[in-house]
Amino acid sequence: MASLSTAKRIVVKIGSALLVDRIDGTLRGDWLLGLAQDVAWLKGQGIDVVLVSSGSIALGRGVLGLPGTALALEQSQAAAAVGQIRLARAYEEVLAPHGITTAQVLVTLEDSADRKRYLNSRATLEQLLSLGAVPIVNENDTVATDEIRFGDNDRLAAQIAVTVGADHLVLLSDVDGFYSANPGDDPDAARFEVIDAITPEIEAMAGDAGSGLSKGGMKTKLMAAKTATSAGCRMAITEGSVLRPLHALENGANATWFTAQSDPQAARKRWIAAIKPRGSVTLDAGAVAALKRGKSLLPAGISAVSGPFGRGDSIALLDAEGHTIGYGLTRYASDEAAQIKGHKSAEIEHLLGYPGRAALIHRDDMAL
Repeated sequence: MASLSTAKRIVVKIGSALLVDRIDGTLRGDWLLGLAQDVAWLKGQGIDVVLVSSGSIALGRGVLGLPGTALALEQSQAAAAVGQIRLARAYEEVLAPHGITTAQVLVTLEDSADRKRYLNSRATLEQLLSLGAVPIVNENDTVATDEIRFGDNDRLAAQIAVTVGADHLVLLSDVDGFYSANPGDDPDAARFEVIDAITPEIEAMAGDAGSGLSKGGMKTKLMAAKTATSAGCRMAITEGSVLRPLHALENGANATWFTAQSDPQAARKRWIAAIKPRGSVTLDAGAVAALKRGKSLLPAGISAVSGPFGRGDSIALLDAEGHTIGYGLTRYASDEAAQIKGHKSAEIEHLLGYPGRAALIHRDDMAL
């Protein structure tokens, strides 16, 4: 069994049904306090934590007096706008006594589909984590439409796990794992302890959503598992309604673990290497040597730029003889790169007229 205490970075998905009382639409305060204890316990071991939390619509609909049935898109957006304030404040209030700073991050599906926005999201989350904060991530339901939404936070949590390079993803659910059939309907349904591969037979066992407040079912959890495990992140499904669900998971609570197919860094490097490059930059010998030591690519080490390419595009890295030594996702467009090539990072603002990032390609966005 995987141990949470061995993780470097954990993403935890929290569904609406765990956070919000389905009868009166209020927060389950005691449960949230227990979760805060779990987060503090993980942070105390030097583990980065990201929470992907539903609950804004469920909270807002109660405040606005909206019906408990399915809401129209405009009603959902209005409920999210009201509920998100309360949700963010609740997390801040329970984590602050532990000395933990919280940050609200709202995203849409477009943020992961567009490489430039994806890199911006990744940079923001990395900065927050490096400063010791706990990002609270949710889909931006106030602007997302049916065509551009994740649709459930299982998929969102998996995408965030990939974005931040997490090695553990925990889906806190209303069931204690993945079963061969719906345990509510079939007394012979068996829970899987570990799933090493998501086969067609496994997929055929998945059911649909069962909670009135949550959107996700086992089908979406399997989709999340595919995304996470292929990126080197192991994933657990466990029952989350106990007061300290992560502590319970660490101490042997029922769960199903999906095995990672590699490690997060290796999976990301393969992904970057597989993207068709849109242009190239030529490096001097000093820059080539620096990259081989694990450094980022700074403008000072670039002698030539070939484009056009935009921010977030993949570009080839060439040595002085024109040989390709790797690929990377650029933080500058080709015209910007041409202006700052050969210059120190401190000169970027003067050259471009606005402050930019020190590296043209960060080492985490590079595959040699």
